Amino acid sequence: MLALSVVTPSGSNIAAGRKTIEVRSWKPEQLPLRNLLIIENNRFLNHELLFDPHGKAVALVDVEEIHEWQPNQVEAACSSGWQPGYWAWKLTNVRSVTAKVDVPAKLGIYEVDLDEALLSGATT
Repeated sequence: MLALSVVTPSGSNIAAGRKTIEVRSWKPEQLPLRNLLIIENNRFLNHELLFDPHGKAVALVDVEEIHEWQPNQVEAACSSGWQPGYWAWKLTNVRSVTAKVDVPAKLGIYEVDLDEALLSGATT
């Protein structure tokens, strides 16, 4: 399954339905992304820190639309401010993962070898 890591508290905000826009400087090559597993970790990943072994699965989402991030989407992104040049990923069909599943956090969209049955606690 495909996964995307976010820094705390973004994952919890996504799982709770408070964060409906994920802001990124890049966009995936293909849409839609369905059943994208959101991994929350405590460290901001970059090209110097590519991996954090302490991620947690917090939600499954669908991404069917990506557009330029707009100033009126700051609240939906749970952001402290707006900057031009970023992409807004509209998160839909959010299902919170209540089971405690540890998954390493990595840069970009990445593949995880995870039995979906472990996520059976996913609820809408």
